[in-house]
Amino acid sequence: MGFCGENGVGLSFLTENGRFLARAQGPVSGNVLLRREQYRLADDQQYSAKMATSFVMGKIVNCRTVLQRALRDHSGKMNELLVRKGIDDLGRSLRSLELNQSLDEVRGLEGDAAHTYFNVFDHLIVAQKEDFSFQERNRRPPMDHVNCLLSFLYTLLVHDCRSALEAVGLDPAVGFLHRDRPGRPGLALDMMEEFRPFLADRLALSLINLRQVQAKGFKKTEAGAVIMNDETRKTLLVAYQERKQDEIMHPFLDEKVSVGILFHVQSLLLARCLRGDLDGYPPFIWK
Repeated sequence: MGFCGENGVGLSFLTENGRFLARAQGPVSGNVLLRREQYRLADDQQYSAKMATSFVMGKIVNCRTVLQRALRDHSGKMNELLVRKGIDDLGRSLRSLELNQSLDEVRGLEGDAAHTYFNVFDHLIVAQKEDFSFQERNRRPPMDHVNCLLSFLYTLLVHDCRSALEAVGLDPAVGFLHRDRPGRPGLALDMMEEFRPFLADRLALSLINLRQVQAKGFKKTEAGAVIMNDETRKTLLVAYQERKQDEIMHPFLDEKVSVGILFHVQSLLLARCLRGDLDGYPPFIWK
């Protein structure tokens, strides 16, 4: 732990089902001027709505791409009509988002888009349907196998986003879409939105559809929560780290970068935006 602290590596401790417990972090070299500007802008409702719009746009575009890719890869194995309707509905959400919206309206559109997306998510599961079915998003604790996978992967995403934001001098607790709440890393949750679909959701679907995780790797507690065993947890961690080694085209930079470095790239772009070097925050768009 001491070695990690000295080298700027944060350590997160999770429960068996992926709930965050604690985090060990060495000295944080935050940029006081950048953080002052972050706090000032976070108090500006109009600016916060603009930033929230960018985060939500990235999320909806990437959710839509997940549905489109699934339709392309598994045509004939799902209810294509419902998935196409989900794609169309998300397109309408994007067009609504392009209008000048208040912060509350942006949050409402994000909630509607998430409902649309998860309403067809079960159709993207084309293998092991008896053991892996998805009815709705639930957490704290997750009540089924799919939600257990998603919750664990989302926790890994939050950790990576938080570490990257701190590395560039930003305060991960003060967000724009997710407002201040004690103990909640609002800005890390903001930035995580664009990564959820193409990194966490698609990885969970791949692990299920390729039978790399199976029902025997989960168990239900007396309280009804579903947790993973050590072997399944290791499978997820290895798959997540392997995915981060893949190269992907960054549309804003117009060059290939590893998936794992995206968190740092987006944090740098966010910092440049808050300093006024960019007109707006360019979310990562998966193509």
